Amino acid sequence: MLTGTTGRPSKKRSLPEPIDHRQGSLAEKRAAVILAAGQGKRMKSDLPKVLHPIHGRPMIRILLDRFKDFGFDPIVLVVGHKGSVVRQELVDYPITFVNQFEQLGTAHAVQMAQPVMGDFKGTTLVAAGDVPFLSRESVKKLLEVHVKTKAAATCLSAIFEDPTGYGRIIRKAGTDRIRDIVEHKDASPEILEIQEINSGTFCFDNQLLFETIDQIGCDNAQGEYYLTDAVKILHSQGYPVSVVQAADPDEVRGVNSVEQLEYLAKKFELGS
Repeated sequence: MLTGTTGRPSKKRSLPEPIDHRQGSLAEKRAAVILAAGQGKRMKSDLPKVLHPIHGRPMIRILLDRFKDFGFDPIVLVVGHKGSVVRQELVDYPITFVNQFEQLGTAHAVQMAQPVMGDFKGTTLVAAGDVPFLSRESVKKLLEVHVKTKAAATCLSAIFEDPTGYGRIIRKAGTDRIRDIVEHKDASPEILEIQEINSGTFCFDNQLLFETIDQIGCDNAQGEYYLTDAVKILHSQGYPVSVVQAADPDEVRGVNSVEQLEYLAKKFELGS
């Protein structure tokens, strides 16, 4: 079980009921947690990965600019490698920063936001800071489907010709519901044939998000706490998990190397 931010096991509590999205006030409350702690060893630079520029602008600024019109409050940025440099770069943004001193996985990264987010009731968007060209249209659709389907979580997916390295979406047969997301290194040959991938961008009922994180373990090929395991846990407990497919697969591509950065720079303009 993933331990709490204090390093002690979190107390087990009964799961709350998911938000009744028919009650508009709660449905409209939105927060965001952005994961930006990575060093980016393949970037051939000691600069924090999210500060690498595309068209002269740090990629994290490109992403944050796309979130301006959605009313996310708070926006929590999880920083790690050279976090003070990231904080200084973003001093003009209305952001709350939290530290992830050890990189133990995406669920662990989100858990670092719990002291800030634990009492928030509403929808929380979770996104990676190295996916700078996530479109406003996809974010809007993700939020809308999450509310419309009364989901506990909603995943943004994409279809890749070559899905190598990405977690695969396991749908509930014949539906727009997900029952699991399996990371590439943990996938069977049959699952590796699936071309629908997890983008790493989600909407969650915030209270359910942090309750579920407490139940995530690290018994997997990488020994990490995967946020994607929240999908299987929520599904197993009877909560609906929805999925929205991005229109352009390239918008959900992350930057882990100089080559990937150059590819996105050629594909997208700053205003696109």
